[in-house]
Amino acid sequence: MSGHSKWHNIQRTKGAQDAKRAKVFTKIAREMIVAVKEGGGDPANNSRLAASVVKARAANMSNDNIKRTIDKALGAGSGDSYERVTYEGYGPSGAAVIVEAMTDNRNRTAAEMRHHFDKYGGNMGMSGCVSWSFSRKGVIVIDNEDGDLDEEKVLTDALEAGADDVETDDSVFEVYTSPDDFTAVTGALESAGYKFLSAQIEMVPQSYVTLADPADTKNMEKMLELMEDSDDVQNVWHNVIMQ
Repeated sequence: MSGHSKWHNIQRTKGAQDAKRAKVFTKIAREMIVAVKEGGGDPANNSRLAASVVKARAANMSNDNIKRTIDKALGAGSGDSYERVTYEGYGPSGAAVIVEAMTDNRNRTAAEMRHHFDKYGGNMGMSGCVSWSFSRKGVIVIDNEDGDLDEEKVLTDALEAGADDVETDDSVFEVYTSPDDFTAVTGALESAGYKFLSAQIEMVPQSYVTLADPADTKNMEKMLELMEDSDDVQNVWHNVIMQ
């Protein structure tokens, strides 16, 4: 593992994320609808849907909203026109960036992402140009802001549940799993009473970089903000340590 907290990278923007909660719910709902269309409405037999449900719960989406979203997908034709698309490229100073989107217009979304890359000192590359330097993992962030959790117990519980690794960073524990074990591990930890700040399948950098030029950092922040604000974008992954 890198030893650098992924949560540290997103914690600085948590206030902005909370302010956009409605948009976050909309994006998760779209992800769930597409997952249902691809693999059915039973999370036990649809790993993508199961992962989306875990993500929704970690984002404090109510069980009623989750059920309504699945029922909607099983009923009407919602989500039929959306497709999963991934864009890869380089931000300022060659920072690696991966954008995961769901779109009903591939040309529109590609043009929008290319514009964001170009405007802030980067460029959109070919498929695979940076993803080789990331690993797909389940990442579960457990809240320990009050300092009540015992590190040894968290480690034991996580490993017994099937996790691959646990990292401690300030007020959180980060639990890493294989994508295949993600749902089982989150279920076991939820049953044990742990509260999640975040839980989803992520592209985790194999190593991180720091941008030496403050101007590059500012451009990186602006580029990420615009990408994440796009209705088509589900997730943006990068390898920059955000100060």
